[in-house]
Amino acid sequence: MSALKPAYLIHGDDHGAIGERRARLRALAEAEGDAGSVETLEAQDATPESVALALATMTFAIGQRVIIVDGAERFKEAEVKEHLQPAMAQMPPDTTVAFFAREEGRSKVAAALHAAVKAAKGQVVAETAVKPWELPGWVREQAARRGLSLDVLAAKALIAQTGERQQRLLRELEKLALQSEPSDQPTKVSAEEVEQSASRSAVSRAFALADALVGGDASSSIRAYLRLRSQGERISGLLYLMAQRLREAQAISLRLQAGEPPAEIKRDLRMPSRAADRLIADVARSDPERLTAALCRIADLELDTRGGALLSGSRSSQSSLDEDTLALRALLAITA
Repeated sequence: MSALKPAYLIHGDDHGAIGERRARLRALAEAEGDAGSVETLEAQDATPESVALALATMTFAIGQRVIIVDGAERFKEAEVKEHLQPAMAQMPPDTTVAFFAREEGRSKVAAALHAAVKAAKGQVVAETAVKPWELPGWVREQAARRGLSLDVLAAKALIAQTGERQQRLLRELEKLALQSEPSDQPTKVSAEEVEQSASRSAVSRAFALADALVGGDASSSIRAYLRLRSQGERISGLLYLMAQRLREAQAISLRLQAGEPPAEIKRDLRMPSRAADRLIADVARSDPERLTAALCRIADLELDTRGGALLSGSRSSQSSLDEDTLALRALLAITA
C-alpha cells in the first residue's frame, strides 16, 4: 500500500463526499492487507490525545497500518498543539492516519490540524458542497456532460427526490443516462420522468423518518431510524434533516392557522407533489406548539450526542448514554 501518504485530512461541508472517501480508504486498506491493520477512532474515542496514544502504541499487524479518525471537526486548537503535533512530527513507519471532519457553519477544523498533516508530508482535501441555490444549475450542467437535457423543473425535481448531496445526485444522473437511448442529441428528461425513475435515497428515507415524526407515527419513525443507522448514516446528518423538516412543518402549521389555502402553501414547497400533500395533511393534524416542542427535543438530542453542555452542571442526566439510546428516547417522546 505504498501509494498511501502518512496523513490525510478530508474536511468540508459535503458530508456525502467525505463519507465516500472514508469508505474508499477503508476498502483500500482492507483489500491490501490484514483487516487487523485498520483501526477506527470515533465518537468519544476520537480525541487528539487518543490519536497521539494510538500513534505511539506498537502493533503486531503486518504491513501498512491505517488509523481512521472520525469527527476531527471537534478537535480543539490547543489540544492538537499539545498532543497531536508532537506525535505526528515523529510518524511511525508504514503508518497512515486519516482525519475526517464534517464541517457545518462555524464548526471548522482547527488550523493546527491542517499544519500537523502538512508537516507530516500528508494531504489536505476540501470537499465543499455546492450552495443550495446553485444546485439546479449544477445539476443541469452535470446532466449535459452525460448526454441528458434537464430543464429547471426537472433539476429541482431530482434535488427534491434525491437530496442535496452532490454524489447522490451524480449517481441518479448516471442511472438516468444508462436508461436513455443512445443518441447524437441530448436526451430530454422531464420532471415527471425524474420522479418516476429516481431511487429513494438515504436522504429520502431520512425525510420519511422526519415525516413520521411530524405525523406522530412512533413505529414508522423507529423503523426508519434503525434502517438508516444500519446503513451507516451518522446521527449528525439525520438530526440536520429532521430539524429541517420539522421547521418546514412548523412554518406550514402557522400558515394554515392564519387561514392560508393548502394549495398556495404547496406551491412554495420544494418537494414532489404527493409528498407535499402528505406533509400538509400531517401538519394539519398537529399544531405549532407540538412541532416547536419537537424541535426543542431535536436540539437537546444534538447537544447530548455531542457530549452535553460545556458546563457539567448544565448537562442533561441522559448525556452520557449511547447515542442510539438517546435518539430512540427522543423519537418516542416526540411521537407520544
